[in-house]
Amino acid sequence: MTQLTITNIKRPSRDRLESVTIEHGVIKGWNLGELGDVLDGQGGTVAPALIELHAHLREPGQTEKEDLASGLAAAAAGGYGTVVSMPNTSPVVDDPAIVRSLIEKAEGLGLARLKPAAALTRGQKGEQLAELAFLRDAGAAMFTDDGRTNENARVLRLGLEYARSLSMVVSVHAEDAALRADGVMNEGLVSEELGLPGNPGAAEAARVARDLELVALTGARLHLQHLSTARALELVRDAKRRGLPVTCEVCPHHLTLTDEALRSFDAIYKVAPPLRTQADAAALLEGLLDGTVDCLATDHAPHTRAEKERDLLQAPFGIPSLELAFPLMWTRFGEQLGLEKLLDLMTAAPARVLGWPEPTLNAGAPADLVVLDLTTEREVNPATFRSKAKFSPWAGEQLRGWPLLTVVGGKLAFRRA
Repeated sequence: MTQLTITNIKRPSRDRLESVTIEHGVIKGWNLGELGDVLDGQGGTVAPALIELHAHLREPGQTEKEDLASGLAAAAAGGYGTVVSMPNTSPVVDDPAIVRSLIEKAEGLGLARLKPAAALTRGQKGEQLAELAFLRDAGAAMFTDDGRTNENARVLRLGLEYARSLSMVVSVHAEDAALRADGVMNEGLVSEELGLPGNPGAAEAARVARDLELVALTGARLHLQHLSTARALELVRDAKRRGLPVTCEVCPHHLTLTDEALRSFDAIYKVAPPLRTQADAAALLEGLLDGTVDCLATDHAPHTRAEKERDLLQAPFGIPSLELAFPLMWTRFGEQLGLEKLLDLMTAAPARVLGWPEPTLNAGAPADLVVLDLTTEREVNPATFRSKAKFSPWAGEQLRGWPLLTVVGGKLAFRRA
């Protein structure tokens, strides 16, 4: 399609129905009367396509869990136009050739756009820095050893300094591995009652405190992934008051679920970092409201159903959530956050974290758009997921805010049946 018009849509700040015309991948204008190919927006609300900073798409090497086709289709169905994929694959994304091949393959799929993150260290072993300049030049969005914690503070310091010289962001899974030990859930009353090994909140807070000191030392930009505790958020809040260049994200599952869910002994609720207490979840929401938390990310982590049906000690960490992150957040927190704030947390805010241009709906802007149905309730049905991981902690829930259309680069990437 060289020209595409979406009719019967509303912009968030306006009540009237409008149409937007897209030509050669950019927004040509509003209500121009030049149609071309036409899509009916069904009265939905149009917004810039969502941006995801933290998703595990499992390619290369783990495609029984997910691959680029299924993962980017899931992203488009969730309203995402751009996805940053994590490098803890097999092999690890620590080679510029792998970065280039992933981008090239994704471009041929016509789904959500892929921006691969590259490993900070070779093999994500935390011992020797990867070839960061070459990885950046190949198209890496940021550097991270996510999937592993950065135990060697000196190596992380060197990585931060090198990344700063390249004007790049380092993203970390801030958790002290020794304190975490073999914990499979939050350490607390519930873990004690269930007799399961716990992961204390101090494991996250202690590592956040260390990493913030490295930011103060290096002046480099650090992004903290999937914060889960009130204490870690307090540390970030204080660091921001001090002017440190730190950003952080929280995930829908840490906002909507708690360690009480583990009383089911269902490994579907096993995530890293673990589901915490209701007090922690409330603190994370407050962090969204007061601006301490910079953005929302999913930590989409698909596994096979057989893996997640193992017992809690043996099952892998992680859940899929790309397809329902916006509906879940809108249904649960739309009243507190408001539409403008929620959209910012899932579009412009992730772009700001990585220093990208903020997406807009203005004429001349790239045509990455999502049309959202903010009112109709639909049931979460994992059997219909585009992801290979067809299970969900929210299965059976009625949610509002489902994407109707997702357009990426001026081309239709998803249409809800």
